[in-house]
Amino acid sequence: MMKTKLKATLLAAVIGTFGMTTAQAENIKLRIASGHPNANTYVNLMQNFFVPEVTKRVAERTQHKVEFVEGYGGSMVKVSDTLEGVQSGIVDIGGYCFCFEPSNLPLHAFQVMLPFGTMSPEKSVKLARTVYNKVPYMSQVFEDKYNQKLLALIADNGYNLGTTFEWDKVSDLKGRKLAGAGLNLKWLEYAGAVPVQSSLPEAYTSMQTGVYFGWIMFPSGWVNFKLNEVAKNYTEVGFGSISWHGMTINKNKFNRLPKDVQDIIVEVGKEFEAKTGTVNEENYPKQLAQLKTLGVNVKTVPDSVRVEWANSLKDWPQAQAADLDKQGLPATLVLKTTLEESEKIGHKWPVRYSIK
Repeated sequence: MMKTKLKATLLAAVIGTFGMTTAQAENIKLRIASGHPNANTYVNLMQNFFVPEVTKRVAERTQHKVEFVEGYGGSMVKVSDTLEGVQSGIVDIGGYCFCFEPSNLPLHAFQVMLPFGTMSPEKSVKLARTVYNKVPYMSQVFEDKYNQKLLALIADNGYNLGTTFEWDKVSDLKGRKLAGAGLNLKWLEYAGAVPVQSSLPEAYTSMQTGVYFGWIMFPSGWVNFKLNEVAKNYTEVGFGSISWHGMTINKNKFNRLPKDVQDIIVEVGKEFEAKTGTVNEENYPKQLAQLKTLGVNVKTVPDSVRVEWANSLKDWPQAQAADLDKQGLPATLVLKTTLEESEKIGHKWPVRYSIK
C-alpha cells in the first residue's frame, strides 16, 4: 500500500512538472522594422542575420518559439518615426539612424561632431561602444526616456562625397546644393556649400531632378541605391565611419519575454553590432571597385584638401560641446573621450580638435 501511494505521488509530481513546463512554453511574436530598405547593409543584416539567428537559437536552446513579423523600407515605420514606433510599441524592435532624432538624441551623433575620424567601420563601432560604456547616459537614456533598450550600435561605412559634377578643392563646392542627414549638414555648411536635409530613398530622384547635386554618403549607398546612374563622381574625402545608428527593443515587450529568450536577443544583438563593422569593412574596397566598373569617376582628395576642410570645422566641436552641456548633456565628456580613445587606437586627426 505504501509503495502504491509513493508511485502515485511520484507520477503526480512528474505529470505536474510536465504540465507546468508545457504551460510555460511560449509562442512569441516580434515585430521588427526599419524605415530603411534592405539595400542598407545594417537592414540586410537585421533580415539575414539577426532574425534567423534569434529564431534558430531560441528553438535550439529554449522551450519557446519566436516568430518575426518584418517590415523594412518604411512599410511599418518611416526613417524619422522609428524611435517613436518602438517607444509606443507599434513595433517591438527597430533599426534607425540617430541622425533623424536631433531633438531626442542630439548627443548620439557625437562622432559626426568630430569629422575626419577613423574610416574603419570595425574600429568605429568598437570606439562608439567604448564611449557608451564609459558614459552610461548614452545607453540609459533609451530606457529612462524612450521606453526601449539599446540592443546594438550600428556602424556605417566611411563617409565621402558623391556628386553630379567634378571638383578638386573645397572652394569648388561653394554655393552648391549638397545633401546630408542631420548634423553632417554642418560639414557642408562650413565648407561653403548649401546643405539640404534628405534621406537615401529620396536621393536618386532628387539628384536626377536637380533638387541637389551631391550627397555625403558611404560607397554602399552609392552602389545599392544606384546613385551612379545620376551622379558619376565619387570622391574619397575621408570624413570618417560614423556609428550613429542603433537597434532597440521596446522595454515593456523585452521585460515580458522569458529570461532565456532575453539572453539570446541580447547575445545576438552584440554579434549583430560587431558584424555591422566587419561587413562594412570588407565591403568598402569592393564597392569602390564596383563603382569604377559602373563608370563612376572615383578619386581621392590629397591630404591638403582634407586639412583645409578640417580647418574650416576646427572650432565647431567645441561649440557643439558647449551648447549640449548647457542642455544638461555630458557632451564635453563624450567628445573628449572620443578624441582620446581614437588616438589610443592609432588615429591621427588632420586637425586636432580642442575640447575644453
